[in-house]
Amino acid sequence: MSDANLPSFIWSVADLLRGDYKQSEYGKVILPFTVLRRLDCVLEATKADVLTELKKRTKAGVNPEPFLLRKAGQLFYNTSPLDLKKLMGDQDHIGENLRA
Repeated sequence: MSDANLPSFIWSVADLLRGDYKQSEYGKVILPFTVLRRLDCVLEATKADVLTELKKRTKAGVNPEPFLLRKAGQLFYNTSPLDLKKLMGDQDHIGENLRA
């Protein structure tokens, strides 16, 4: 998918998921979770490797960022041990966990 098509794809997914939400609420709920889910999916395959690499490089006292980028295979990475599946399993603390 080209970068030019990405916004329209995200809006189409938001339209499918909207359910009881009004279009004016997209910016508060639907679009952020659509983006979070997409990022979660992109990083899923390398999540364990990134966390292992973070621990290794932190213990060695070196800047872990270039190593984490390489392990993630993307221009971004996530060092949180949480993913959306784990967040949904702890619904009593979801707000706190999302901020973490």
